Amino acid sequence: QVQLVESGGGSVQAGGSLRLSCAVSGSLFSAACMSWFRQAPGKEREGVATIEQGGSATYADSVKGRFTISRDNARNTLLLQMNSLKPEDTATYYCARRLIRRAGCPINDRSAYTYWGQGTQVTVSS
Repeated sequence: QVQLVESGGGSVQAGGSLRLSCAVSGSLFSAACMSWFRQAPGKEREGVATIEQGGSATYADSVKGRFTISRDNARNTLLLQMNSLKPEDTATYYCARRLIRRAGCPINDRSAYTYWGQGTQVTVSS
């Protein structure tokens, strides 16, 4: 059974940094497309970044140049380094995993991901 557990959220001032982690149980982590989504109060859940099996990453325009997604296949862990944080980055952040046999790694399609974590809160104050 696949389980995802996020950690690393917290409160930070604008311009600060946070590093989110997502521990993934179950086999074949290295063969799965992984993504980070976020959802602010009253808004739709949106894709933040994806990383393909081979390590290629895609970012939402709003976070390009500030966020870095990476994966540690030896530890079954997905990471998101967030720098130069802004108040508009305030949201609950979720990691998600796509089914192994699905082609592609879409950045902003919630329906493409089967497994989700419970979320971790990030709050950025001005």
